[in-house]
Amino acid sequence: MIDQATIERIMDAANIVDVITSYGVTLRKRGVNYVGLCPFHNEKTPSFSVSPAKALCKCFSCGKGGNVVHFVMEYENISYYEALRVLARKYGIEIHEREQTEEERRAEGEREAMFVANAYARDYFVKTLRDSSEGIALGMAYFRQRGFRDDTIDKFQLGYCLEERDAFARTALAKGYSRDVLLRTGLCLEREGSDALTDRFRGRVMFPVHTLSGKVVAFGGRVLNTAAKTAKYQNSPESEIYHKSHELYGLYFAKRAIQQQDRCYLVEGYTDVIQMHQAGVENVVASSGTSLTLGQIALVRRLTYNITVLYDGDSAGIKASLRGIDLLLEEGMNIKVVLLPDGEDPDSFARTHTAQQLRDYIAEHEVDFIKFKADILLRGTDDDPARRAEAIDSIVSSIALIKEPIKRSIYVKETSERLGVGEELINDGVNKKIRITADTLRKQAERKQAGLDPAGEEDGTQDLSSRVPVQVAANVLTEIERAIAQMVVRYAPLVVCTSHDEASGNDVPVRVAEYVAWDLAEDELQFQSPLYARIVAEAVEHLDDEGFDSGRYFLSHPDVEVSRFAGEALSERYHLSKYHTKFQVVLTDSERISRLMPQLMMDYKNEVVKERLDGIMRQLLDPAIAADPVRYTQVMQEYMHLKDVQKAIGKELGERILLPK
Repeated sequence: MIDQATIERIMDAANIVDVITSYGVTLRKRGVNYVGLCPFHNEKTPSFSVSPAKALCKCFSCGKGGNVVHFVMEYENISYYEALRVLARKYGIEIHEREQTEEERRAEGEREAMFVANAYARDYFVKTLRDSSEGIALGMAYFRQRGFRDDTIDKFQLGYCLEERDAFARTALAKGYSRDVLLRTGLCLEREGSDALTDRFRGRVMFPVHTLSGKVVAFGGRVLNTAAKTAKYQNSPESEIYHKSHELYGLYFAKRAIQQQDRCYLVEGYTDVIQMHQAGVENVVASSGTSLTLGQIALVRRLTYNITVLYDGDSAGIKASLRGIDLLLEEGMNIKVVLLPDGEDPDSFARTHTAQQLRDYIAEHEVDFIKFKADILLRGTDDDPARRAEAIDSIVSSIALIKEPIKRSIYVKETSERLGVGEELINDGVNKKIRITADTLRKQAERKQAGLDPAGEEDGTQDLSSRVPVQVAANVLTEIERAIAQMVVRYAPLVVCTSHDEASGNDVPVRVAEYVAWDLAEDELQFQSPLYARIVAEAVEHLDDEGFDSGRYFLSHPDVEVSRFAGEALSERYHLSKYHTKFQVVLTDSERISRLMPQLMMDYKNEVVKERLDGIMRQLLDPAIAADPVRYTQVMQEYMHLKDVQKAIGKELGERILLPK
């Protein structure tokens, strides 16, 4: 890891205006700031603002921005530490990294050795395709038959592995690559009953799989001998560097186009991606024949929330589309679906159409998920009420997965109109499924707490906590937590009030971070968000550091999640909270911090009490508790106590509260 002192040197040296303009973004001065067209989405009116004084940038249209490191991360699609290294090289700063443990050094060395071996294998397969008689006669002939041009073959680094059992293994071992690394990458296999190695991909054309930053992480190989009794496609096995569920084929080549067009096309296979790129449509990736996963969706979501699924027009393509839709909805994606004409797949269709024809066809035939599911599931159900009801239930289940209430209500209305079913009935069905999900989540949490359900990635189960609708997973409480954490980032060292120290007899100043931590501890409360809790704790820990500047500290924090949050906190404007909108006078926190922080903390406590009251009400409605007079009385007493607390808080609450926008 890069140490904090080095990060701060990089941040001090990097001129955000120079860095952004070096990436070809034209900025013009407007007052003390600069404005320009956003490099992360297409726009005609400049909405991208850069503040040299604050060393921050922000697009007020798409919302992307942050400090100079975040800009480089976003623009180049690289990690936080890779972006720091880019800036360090640009400004000639020597990187000082924390000394790694022996175990960390060994693990990093092993991973790097695997990447190096994969890079060598890619170059070997490319050379074999171009220079060997077998590669030219079989591999190149196959790519020519698919219609791939030489520049396309070069771009995607396509290759060929010889039919000879151990041709690659012998060459790699002779070059000094270890047997262990060749086995762990999956490039080679151990020959049964022998110590000798055999090539996993022999007799196949090769498709390298790249990470988002361009490293070769795996391979896919297609067999050319149709008489061979083996699978058509062979893929690298899971390893320390390769997890199939976290990679998308072609993303490395598509990332810039996806950002610029703010849309990603999702197809099924390698050749679909390659053929569409060759036709001129580059914002396309493939799930490589597997069902879409959360990890793959997360990769796309870094670049855009808009995704169009293109699959074959046969039944298999339709089923694949339906399977992926619900997962995309759960992750907040905006989904369109295109089914190609019967007998066509993206590969064959792109081969016979220009880029403009492809885009025109997609634009004319893409439909939202409701119309798609309705057209597919309701087909032939007019005379079968049971099948029709089942189809409508499936559509309702999909709508229930949408997290944004406004978007969900729009889809409820559209579904009602399209299917001729009462809007109230659709809405009731959606709410019922949301409640079922919430109940499942509650029971899962109770079982975990009791040690009865050790769910997690080890046993292949999926924790529902990240997949429940927004009114279950998020609430006003988290909004206020976010506001408090933002105030800590901005004003941690500022004095809120004084506290009388009985030991010295003096009044001691209480600063923002201390006030928050003290107020939470006094009522034995904890933030729901680990990020916000961490920010408060670290601010308190560093308050007495000489020259402590909370904004600077968190903006250059080595944890990218923390630094991103700080960038947002320091660049966002204020607005009245949505649940306190009837008052129009906006308080300025820098002028009236001593009034604002107590209001925020009191409002936070009020929401905590509200949530606890809601929980107690659910207990009172539980038949088991209602049938037990003693337990019912205890719960009722707790309810009355909390109501008294709520009344006391209500008397102290100010009428206005300011939250970051």
